[in-house]
Amino acid sequence: MKKIFLLTSIIALLMTGSVIFNSCSKSIDEQNMHYPMLNPTRVDANAGTWKPILLSAANEFACAAPIATTSPDYIIQLNEIKSFQNQVNDDERKLVEYWGAGAVLRWNEIMRELVALHNLPPYQNPDGSYPFPSANNPLAYPTFPFANPPYAARAYAYLSAAQYDACVGAYFYKQQFNRPAPFTVDATIQTLLPKSTLPSYPSEDAAVLGASVEILKLMFPGDQDYINLRAEEHKRARLIAGANVRSDLDAGEALGKLIAAKFVTRARGDRAGAAAGNATLWAKLKSDCIARGETPWISQETPERPPMLPAFGSVRAFLFDSLTMVTAIRPGPPPSTGSQQFKDETEEIYQITKNLTREQLRIANFWADGLRTYTPPGHWNFIAANDFAQQGFSEARWARNMALLNMAIMDAGIVCWDAKNFYFNPRPMQVDPRIKTGIGLPNFPAYISGHSTFSGAAATVLGYIIPARAQAYNDMAKEASVSRMYGAIHARSDCETGITTGNKVGGYAIARGRIDGAE
Repeated sequence: MKKIFLLTSIIALLMTGSVIFNSCSKSIDEQNMHYPMLNPTRVDANAGTWKPILLSAANEFACAAPIATTSPDYIIQLNEIKSFQNQVNDDERKLVEYWGAGAVLRWNEIMRELVALHNLPPYQNPDGSYPFPSANNPLAYPTFPFANPPYAARAYAYLSAAQYDACVGAYFYKQQFNRPAPFTVDATIQTLLPKSTLPSYPSEDAAVLGASVEILKLMFPGDQDYINLRAEEHKRARLIAGANVRSDLDAGEALGKLIAAKFVTRARGDRAGAAAGNATLWAKLKSDCIARGETPWISQETPERPPMLPAFGSVRAFLFDSLTMVTAIRPGPPPSTGSQQFKDETEEIYQITKNLTREQLRIANFWADGLRTYTPPGHWNFIAANDFAQQGFSEARWARNMALLNMAIMDAGIVCWDAKNFYFNPRPMQVDPRIKTGIGLPNFPAYISGHSTFSGAAATVLGYIIPARAQAYNDMAKEASVSRMYGAIHARSDCETGITTGNKVGGYAIARGRIDGAE
């Protein structure tokens, strides 16, 4: 009932012209930030030649030739824009300004909002067991996929990768058809956005929209009404702004949806549906750890909750294959639970909890990104969005950069969860009951730290994209990592190895970026 009420409220806000959807306390301030209108310093007109991710070629899917700008139908479309512009009110101007910040930025923001809405673990059943999401029945409780950090990383990656390929396709056809923007064809049409020198057919905004809608519906099938409303709002903003005629939008949206279908097909076969594992797997992970002479991780919840997504390490990555992950990226083992190093690292966490400073507590809470938030991957998306908004990137470059970032973050999650469940290492609290946490105890093994791995990958990619900020990103990643020690849920080895592993994963994204044609 709470979800139904919330979505009903969202729809009501949209119908009255409000476009901001806040789903968690952290996002209330962040999602209301003002972003400048997209006004690229370099239009990247050649983005149609960049290397796509899943498309076999930029023109794999056909885009019909546009009608002539002198045709009666096109004149009707120009008049539709004029009818909107004859009655533009303050709410509509705000709508234009909101979407004018960029399609990639806003649809990524919407994804973060939905992740936060769905980032809740399921309640236990009356018999003490726990329900699991089902890929075969995604609307049943708990909905599939619910938005814990690994699933969230996957959602961000599919969204960004599909947006990027949609831009490559749209920019390719822009150059082929070279149809001018409506304000160029008819000087009486106002431009409520910075003028673009790019051809307007097909609309890159609409291509991003079409791809985003399909990925969002796949990831959050219970929120389709909300997603459709945001899509209609986006298209309306483009018409009011005089940026596109209706056929620009229709062609772009259709192309984006066709391209997204390739990503939907991949997602349905990437093994995420089996990531929760089963009782046989859970028991084996524990027994294998004991057989190695180690103390296994045990859920600290009552009744014991099965580990979160123990088979997520088998999900298909974007940047490397499973053999590469196991042989070149999977970290070596953690300190043995019987070793002096393990005892020393556990004692270090206890001493931190005894002497926690206000600054350490602030850092622990700032990076916690727990329930009802957009998760650690979403936090790095927020950081990237803020910085990218100041760089003068084109829509295509926004898409490319976010794709590199989020493919690295998703793949970092896969590597991390592979290591967690391969070693099945306990958390400090499990082996020393004196240790308490105030930020919540994750229900999965410790080694390696997810926050650290996500952050190492993100910082590496962002430093490649904005070299002047590389040190700042590395500092953020280290702070995010050590925050898990301040929160008393990770030992030093978990965090330091996580950062190193994330850095490795980020390197694979950089290698792709250097050959994609965008440099």
